Amino acid sequence: MRLLDALALVASGAGAGAMNALAGGGTILTFPALLLLGESARVANATSTVALLPGAAASLAGYRREVSTHRHWLGTLVVPSLLGGAAGSLLLLATPEKIFARLAPWLVLFATALFAFQSWRAGRRAPGSAPAPGGGRRGAVAWVAQFGVALYGGYFGAGIGILMLVVLGYLGLTDIHAMNGLKNFFGICINAVAAAIFVAGGLVDWPAALVVLAGAVAGGWTGAHFGRWIGPQRARAAVVVIGTLVGALLLLRGI
Repeated sequence: MRLLDALALVASGAGAGAMNALAGGGTILTFPALLLLGESARVANATSTVALLPGAAASLAGYRREVSTHRHWLGTLVVPSLLGGAAGSLLLLATPEKIFARLAPWLVLFATALFAFQSWRAGRRAPGSAPAPGGGRRGAVAWVAQFGVALYGGYFGAGIGILMLVVLGYLGLTDIHAMNGLKNFFGICINAVAAAIFVAGGLVDWPAALVVLAGAVAGGWTGAHFGRWIGPQRARAAVVVIGTLVGALLLLRGI
């Protein structure tokens, strides 16, 4: 691997780690970078998934204070995250990427619009704790929605962070930093299952993955602290901006 190629992968990994810490969509940086270096689409997707996993863990560590006060949410969506991630990654091994890839920009843009609306509603409500998770229609809808997000995440993955923020907003969470931390936890669940299947399927380019990983860990940790530093309102605005840019880039690239 040439030095310039390695630097490009480190930079894409750092940017992706920071984006995932703030909102999601980091795959849109690492996936095209790997494609430009000559990887096939499936190998680029699998390598990106494996490489960004430690960065998500670093970002989660950066949000550990906020997540620790919302531990009761961790068990709510972990099962659909694991099941959907496994199903989506197996789907990638068995089918072409075109169907999900064509849906990607519209999913991201729709999710961003929903999140912007939820942010506006959250800003108009009096501050307070989110309702406790429970059963009923809302919990069932959230479970199915998270399974769908995880299915898409295991298959392709660009923008799953934004989609998960929408699911968490539907459940009643309003603290953007806690939402980002929980989102990163569920993203780790999705991608860990997918990564294991991709590794078993022999789709990972390990030299490229390790280079991207180095940048992603630094970017994930930095992005989490940056999100806390800029405050909840600016962090929410960053989510909307990033989501819009990710959707537009996906449309422009014809993915």
